[in-house]
Amino acid sequence: MTQQVPSTEPELAGVRNFRDVGGLPTVDGRRVRAGRLFRSGHLAHATEADAAFLSSLGLHTVFDFRNAADQRLEGPDVTLPGVRNVNLPLTDPADGAEFWKMVRDGDLDQLRALLSDGKAAGRMSSSYRTIIKERTAEHSQVLHALAEDSVPALMHCAAGKDRAGLSIAVTLLAVGVERDAIEADYLESNAAHRRYKVQRSDDSPSAMSPEVMELLNPLFDARAEYLAAAFETIEQTWGDVDTYLSEGLRLSGGTRERLRERLLD
Repeated sequence: MTQQVPSTEPELAGVRNFRDVGGLPTVDGRRVRAGRLFRSGHLAHATEADAAFLSSLGLHTVFDFRNAADQRLEGPDVTLPGVRNVNLPLTDPADGAEFWKMVRDGDLDQLRALLSDGKAAGRMSSSYRTIIKERTAEHSQVLHALAEDSVPALMHCAAGKDRAGLSIAVTLLAVGVERDAIEADYLESNAAHRRYKVQRSDDSPSAMSPEVMELLNPLFDARAEYLAAAFETIEQTWGDVDTYLSEGLRLSGGTRERLRERLLD
């Protein structure tokens, strides 16, 4: 069960899906240390109180996995004094700005053509596979930074669910967290108070109709099948997690040990 930082969520009026991943168990009986690794949605709408709270965490680095289109839509992160911000754009979970423009502006027929009959969920699973296969350099950079000096760290994307969720999952794999615990933390993004708010600019009667919401839900869900697609891609491409970490992400045994020292009790 994910260990929460007490009394944080009510304070974060402008940051969704924030949590500490401390407390998650490893296969060798250790746990992720509280206060070392955090995850959230974007920080662009953080209030002054939110920023004060985030500053109190003693963060070294914020990893922002949003791309330029995300940043144009949402704005830049708030500045946290003394905290390094590293922007590493990852593949958008649903294939880019044009797709999301269709989600926001498209009519019902367009959305049906794009998202019905399992196409939305299939698009999400495919994007998870793509991130694992094509963003090894970015994930390698994150893990090497964490091993050297970049903790405490906060990882976020737009919703804190997909790109940040995968980056957290990869980090947890690298320090030996149990697979079931990684999945349980990932699925926490489905909690009602964490979910990214669907934005639709269409003023027509169908803009937020039940059918539209049903079509869009797979894009805003955290589903075990999406994370499973990522794990399957690791096994299909590299054979096992250790080979993925050593060959795909270029992590030496010494780097993995430093990660464990920095992130585990």
